Amino acid sequence: MDLIAIFLFALSANLDNFTVAITYGMRRIRIGFAANLLIAGISGAGTWLFMSVGVLIGRFLPHPLATAAGSLILVGIGLWSIKSALRPKTARPPQETGVRLGDLLEQPEKADADASGRIDLKEAVILAFALTLNNAGLGLGASIAGVNILFTTLCTAVLSMALICAGCFVGKNWASRLFGRFAPLVAGIVIAALGIYELLPVF
Repeated sequence: MDLIAIFLFALSANLDNFTVAITYGMRRIRIGFAANLLIAGISGAGTWLFMSVGVLIGRFLPHPLATAAGSLILVGIGLWSIKSALRPKTARPPQETGVRLGDLLEQPEKADADASGRIDLKEAVILAFALTLNNAGLGLGASIAGVNILFTTLCTAVLSMALICAGCFVGKNWASRLFGRFAPLVAGIVIAALGIYELLPVF
């Protein structure tokens, strides 16, 4: 079991949680313990599901080829994330009312649909699915590369809770905009590093 790979996966999978929580901290939108725990549970379950699918795919490939393929998927996702983070932001046209999963990572405040200043359990489920689906490719690539599923799932759930708490705290401080701006770039770098790390034993 490679603890470094597990930690890198869980960290990269949860940096979106950190960024979203920063936004909530800045806007004084509160995430209670129950909502945070629910998000962590869904994130962990999604990680287990995507990685299980990756294991099934990996069974049809020789081990060195499966490791190389999974690692290259991670590197590709990481490079794409880095490119997206460095791309200049363009103004988005006004959108109709309602909540779309694809909008929540760029506009996390939309998860607070009733504008109550608090993410309730129903809103937490929607937010959790948006965060989890965003990591589908990461889970597939990591499991094909041979990262342990059980401990990765547990570590992902624990870090999910920790980084949401940390993000909310940071969001209330002057450094929030700096962290929020660079978290997507850091996520891309960590994912690419994980892919390269898993690729090394192949050579």
